[in-house]
Amino acid sequence: MKKIILPAILFLVMPSIVLIKPGVLSEVRVQNRRTVNEVINSIENSVLERLGISSIGGYDSLTLIAIKDEKILECWLKSDSKWILQKIYPFTGYSGDLGPKLRRGDRQIPEGIYGVEYLNPNSRFYLSFKLNYPNATDILNAERDKRTDLGDDIFIHGDRVTIGCIPVGDKKIEELFYLVAKLGKRNVKVIISPIDFRKTRDIPIGTKDWVTELYNDISKEMEVFR
Repeated sequence: MKKIILPAILFLVMPSIVLIKPGVLSEVRVQNRRTVNEVINSIENSVLERLGISSIGGYDSLTLIAIKDEKILECWLKSDSKWILQKIYPFTGYSGDLGPKLRRGDRQIPEGIYGVEYLNPNSRFYLSFKLNYPNATDILNAERDKRTDLGDDIFIHGDRVTIGCIPVGDKKIEELFYLVAKLGKRNVKVIISPIDFRKTRDIPIGTKDWVTELYNDISKEMEVFR
């Protein structure tokens, strides 16, 4: 019988999660468990009641604004070309400091303007959806700094555990998961900001040029949501 030699990389595998390096959590999708549609069907009535709406039919877009220093996630829905602040969700956990994510393992929540890559109905943290970090801007800024290994696997999820993600608790992630699934990921934007630039434009002295540029872009994106 031939022996099978595994690569010399040690993986500790648990349901829906892989610990690849010390202190780095990475979600994976689990096969043959709940589907997105099964989750949506099971939570729909409860979620609509909590959101205070009868259906999602009157809405076409969703923007989530995470403000790190306030540890809140604003949920804005668009209806008839008008943005409506539907809810504000407090973070249930937090890691890192203000400032962009620079590299894998730095525990930082990224800052920027992101899309959604996919929904995970079998998350280690109940439900989740993955952001497209690092995006093109993150990669360009890393090249300017000559940084590599920017990290990945940044999610908005349930529970209250985090190393660079945004947890909002199990009940609240049901609402966000439902909205993303129903409106479609192409119609979802996630803005992550260190502070609320609608209230102040104070940027720390000594901030790198590319960070100032990033904050200007974030500020412009946030202006619509008042």
